[in-house]
Amino acid sequence: MPNETVIKVEGLSKLYRLGELHKQTNSFREKITQSFGRLINLQEFRKNNPTPYALSPTPSSPDDSIWALKDVSFEVKRGEILGIIGRNGAGKSTLLKILSRITKPTEGKAWIHGRVGSLLEVGTGFHQELTGRENIFLNGAILGMTKAEIKRKFDEIVEFAEIEKFIDTPVKRYSSGMYVRLAFAVAAYLEPEILLVDEVLAVGDAAFQKKCLGKMEGVAREGRTVLFVSHNMGIVNQLCKKCILLDQGKIKFENDTHLVIRKYLTACNHTSNAIVDLSNFDRTGDGSAKILRAGLYGSDGSLCRRFSIQDPILFELDTQYESNPIHYSHAIQIINSIGIPVYDLCDLNAIRLSPPNEDRTQRIRIEIDKIDLMPGTYYIHLWIGYLKGGHADFITNCLSFDIEQTSERGIKAIASNKGMVYKDAQWSFMPLGKC
Repeated sequence: MPNETVIKVEGLSKLYRLGELHKQTNSFREKITQSFGRLINLQEFRKNNPTPYALSPTPSSPDDSIWALKDVSFEVKRGEILGIIGRNGAGKSTLLKILSRITKPTEGKAWIHGRVGSLLEVGTGFHQELTGRENIFLNGAILGMTKAEIKRKFDEIVEFAEIEKFIDTPVKRYSSGMYVRLAFAVAAYLEPEILLVDEVLAVGDAAFQKKCLGKMEGVAREGRTVLFVSHNMGIVNQLCKKCILLDQGKIKFENDTHLVIRKYLTACNHTSNAIVDLSNFDRTGDGSAKILRAGLYGSDGSLCRRFSIQDPILFELDTQYESNPIHYSHAIQIINSIGIPVYDLCDLNAIRLSPPNEDRTQRIRIEIDKIDLMPGTYYIHLWIGYLKGGHADFITNCLSFDIEQTSERGIKAIASNKGMVYKDAQWSFMPLGKC
């Protein structure tokens, strides 16, 4: 029954109390020490032997608690692939953990009709000391499958994961790529009726990601259901027809995927200005280099956020480094309103010169003669990394610009098409017999 509701969530909420984590995660050694202290004199022992983790009292004020989810309600039909997007801390992973029965909700209910397979992080459910072969059978047993059923799927799992040589090696010796390939294969091929996937495609190469996308699409065609969490808007747009936007634990928007992504990117864009100070922006990377400021300029050298289809555009970045800048690489990624990357600009072939100033700062200018993008809003990611690999600084959605509709002949008619890039070409027309 394709229209059958297989997941129904009503008023789901999850409250985390700050300070309780240490109560639950003290090491075995600390617990023995604390028990021994109570035997001799609890107060005197704590006074003379402070533990490295303070035991906080149960919170009594709103400031001591966080609602990771608050009053979340939605339904998922059989065979749907539902995307769940939002900023870090929006509640996406908490929601999947509740649906996977890893975490209990504070309020609300969730009805799930079917066997659930979860891939919430690399190697979820794997036992480190067991081999890949043993973990396949262990996960199948957890899903309620018989040994015969697991054997029937075993060869497909190993083939998909591409780890045949290492199948009898303990998984603690696997690389992160091997880990995630096997974990995804187990989750997808052991036939759960509902598959919960949280950011697993962030690990693995492009070929593996393509295989995973194809498999998840196949899972949906077989009538099974997928909940997919990712920060990769391009993959979410490709895979999911419907999407939910979570913000501070609440559903902010639920609709067709391209509409939800557009709203998310607009909300994430930090500024509507053509120039922005990035010193206090959220970023990832080891911090050995930083982008301090970024700006957009038009053909006349003035700050600009609005361009025509074939206008030139200039990006300007102010950067600072802990070591010589010539050891770093820089990149700009331009994505469209539904999260699909349009341009990647990188300086791998550029001439690098060490800046003359002692504080290791420099200004970088990146010029494009013709932007050649169709009308719409575009967002900018900025990145600094090492030539040998690794991230130093990465900031997403820090700037945006608009390509406006023009009145130039031909361009206006083309702009309604689905293409993203506009290119001039030489067109010739002649009678067929004279060619």
